[in-house]
Amino acid sequence: MLKRESGMRGAIGQLREALDHADAVLIGAGAGLSTSAGFVYSGERFHQYFGDFAEKYGFHDMYSGGFYPYDTLEEYWAYWSRYIFINRYQDAPKPVYQDLYQLIEDKDYFVLTTNVDHCFQKAGFDKKRLFYTQGDYGLWQCSKPCHDKTYDNEETVRRMMERQRDMRVPTDLIPHCPVCGEPMTMNLRADNSFVQDQGWYQASERYSDFVRRHENMRVLYLELGVGMNTPGIVKFSFWRMTAENPKAVYACVNLGEAGAPKEIASRSICIDGDIGEVLKKLK
Repeated sequence: MLKRESGMRGAIGQLREALDHADAVLIGAGAGLSTSAGFVYSGERFHQYFGDFAEKYGFHDMYSGGFYPYDTLEEYWAYWSRYIFINRYQDAPKPVYQDLYQLIEDKDYFVLTTNVDHCFQKAGFDKKRLFYTQGDYGLWQCSKPCHDKTYDNEETVRRMMERQRDMRVPTDLIPHCPVCGEPMTMNLRADNSFVQDQGWYQASERYSDFVRRHENMRVLYLELGVGMNTPGIVKFSFWRMTAENPKAVYACVNLGEAGAPKEIASRSICIDGDIGEVLKKLK
């Protein structure tokens, strides 16, 4: 049972102790982690990169722009190539992921995440210890989809960035499926057309294996920036696994949304604060 201390300083001390004594750390990461790292999808950053789109089409954040019904594929891919470039191929403004990696790199760890921006690998995390459940900004798939394969998009995205003019890309850069010829689309889970390719299933199996191997060990379930949009993937599963393992500790760091059910409250550490600032203090 955790010794309860009041205030953020006490909670950070508890989390430091839990990290030190854990046999394994399972990280569950949501959008709040990337937000803390500076990947903000509205406000100043949106207008810096999409001010022209905002003026022409009337939307005011990147998410809305991704669902806008553009008249042509040339416009659609002008928007998405910018979106992918700044959120996948540019580094996050703040070193939050690097700070997290320094804290757990010597531990037996695994990462389960709904984030699709590739920040974990860019910060040094082992690719074989990551399960991106919802896709990857760096991958395309057939929009139909006619087959279960994804395609790396970096080279074409960079060419789209270089050649787009007046919020349009050249027609010859529009990607089409090499099998059926239909337009390609993002490999992001939005409906039942999401492609789970071979790499997705391999990552899923490695995650399941990690959970099985540590069932009765001192596991720290470290949840970072997970909200209630898709709680079943990380939050609810972490609560359940903590409840089933009396040696486990659940930790939740999230600005404005830190909490745990009463059934595991005695083995929970909840910190309502900016993740980047908390990680600095932990270091």
